[in-house]
Amino acid sequence: MHKILMTAALLAGALTGTAQAAGLKDEAEIRNGLLVVGMAYEISEKCESIDARWIAGASTLLNLKSRARQLGYSNAEIDAYVDDKVEKARLEGIARAQLVQLGVTPGVEETYCTVGRDQIAKGTGVGRLLR
Repeated sequence: MHKILMTAALLAGALTGTAQAAGLKDEAEIRNGLLVVGMAYEISEKCESIDARWIAGASTLLNLKSRARQLGYSNAEIDAYVDDKVEKARLEGIARAQLVQLGVTPGVEETYCTVGRDQIAKGTGVGRLLR
């Protein structure tokens, strides 16, 4: 999951911080989008038979950045949020907890595969980022 969040930081550009960046963690649309990307990435890393749709994932991240800008956040504020290590750890914890709720047993590959196939079959946000 760190890699996908780092990818988001790279897509966002140079890093600088402002006080409003902390407000991004309260933007459900942005947070949930990052969680979807992170969950798809985690499944693709833990299940050898499922791959991430990297272009779709990158497109999702760019769309999230665009949406954050529409909400009034600057590139610098977005970058500061994406680079925040505490926030990354918080989001990773939420994403992993959501995967467990969906049926993942941490460290058991087949459970990631089962959840991934289910997400693909249901056409969820996570499933659309997997193949």
